[in-house]
Amino acid sequence: MQEERLPTWLWVDALIRRAQVAGASCFVLQKGDRSRGDVLVTVANLHGGARAYVPRTSMEGERIFSDVRLQGVGEDEASVNEYVRRARERDPDLWVLEIEDRDGRHFLTEPVETPEES
Repeated sequence: MQEERLPTWLWVDALIRRAQVAGASCFVLQKGDRSRGDVLVTVANLHGGARAYVPRTSMEGERIFSDVRLQGVGEDEASVNEYVRRARERDPDLWVLEIEDRDGRHFLTEPVETPEES
């Protein structure tokens, strides 16, 4: 059973607010489709490291996010920026958010699949 999703713009606003309340910064680098666009979330730790998270559907039909390191993307800003560039070219309805947080937190409330869990 597929769960009902919030409109993307509302989900994005909530993520931005969570980051701000925790003392981080969050920027919208690209606005996508207001109601159904996917969201790519990047996190820069302000020390040269970065990660990116993309949504996918789990085997149970639940929306989760996947760390792109599972796809072989490196943890440096250049690798993440190149991944984002290619994703933007593929999907004009994509939202791209960048979180800047010294601790590298992503502020996602959905389950996040990381290489350590595989």
